Amino acid sequence: MASFIKRGQTWQYTVSRMVNGKSKPIRKGGFRTKKEAQTAAAEVEAELARGIAPHLKPEPFNKYFKDWIKVYKSHVGKNTRERLLNTYDTIDKHFGDKPLQDITKREYQKFINEYAETRAKSTVRKLNSHIRSCVKEAVDEGIIRVDFTRNVSISGLDAKRSQDKHLSYADSKKLLRHLYRNLDVSLNYYLLLLALTTGMRFAEIVGLTRKDFDFKNNTISINKTWGYTNKMHDGFGPTKNQQSNREIKVDEQTMITFKNLFETTPDNITKLVFYSPSSKYKVISNGASNSLLKRILSELKIDEISLHGLRHTHASVLLYKGVSIYYVSERLGHSDIETTLRVYTHVVKELRVKDEEKSIEVYERMLV
Repeated sequence: MASFIKRGQTWQYTVSRMVNGKSKPIRKGGFRTKKEAQTAAAEVEAELARGIAPHLKPEPFNKYFKDWIKVYKSHVGKNTRERLLNTYDTIDKHFGDKPLQDITKREYQKFINEYAETRAKSTVRKLNSHIRSCVKEAVDEGIIRVDFTRNVSISGLDAKRSQDKHLSYADSKKLLRHLYRNLDVSLNYYLLLLALTTGMRFAEIVGLTRKDFDFKNNTISINKTWGYTNKMHDGFGPTKNQQSNREIKVDEQTMITFKNLFETTPDNITKLVFYSPSSKYKVISNGASNSLLKRILSELKIDEISLHGLRHTHASVLLYKGVSIYYVSERLGHSDIETTLRVYTHVVKELRVKDEEKSIEVYERMLV
């Protein structure tokens, strides 16, 4: 039989329990209302009736999360591990060694709200996904009964709009012509050219070797990446996901350009196309590539975008020109079509207007 007492502004329950003939009651406080305390006490009594011993030992949130990383995330790459450790630092700073059993849904929602005040919504969502995965394991292990992350409301600052991250068709045409005119300046121009004409991720580009180029069929095989920061794997590593292992068709001019490059320059010990012996990571750096792109766009009087923006430019241009979003998704190596639809919603909406006009025109012409 449970009893209840109000302590200050909160309620505490006490559930009677006998262990080896001795009284060892279970107590827990901090409930906002008596009804909440009664509900929690009823769950404890139900478990005791089924012979399930409640997990009474306090489990510090920070320690449990760190142990969870070691046990369940030992296989992840360096980049993902760094993100998980960043989440750990956030948990440690906010919750410290507060037991998982003492964290309520209300408290967790407040934590998420405060975190979201200075961060993008996507960052908040990623943090919550890490914590939610960990908390689910705690529920499965019987450490806590309620998943306090369930149905949490995610907020945050608006990220830069996708339509601001890519070049228009006209500007991408200007950039393409400029790159071709300056290929003899440095290998960096070849890298920007490939980013624009293939939409590959930077790690995929710097992970290319000469054998990945098939000049007979004008295709490039993408099946690996190269670690270009200290948060990534050393040397060659896997692609972002299984769908990122792909073979893409490339325009003839780009392929001819790289064929001429390979024929006129010696290979290197790593076999990497964008090898840079002076670089710490042995490839052209992301920073140098972004700096060059910024300078070029400034010269062309085009609004600045990042190197990753060339990937968005590639996809947006294809969509504007009527290429199927299913093929664009496959070409980019997205994990699923929903990712493509989410990232390029602005383009899809514009194309929908055109499709509506075409649909009406079909039946209007049938009467002519």
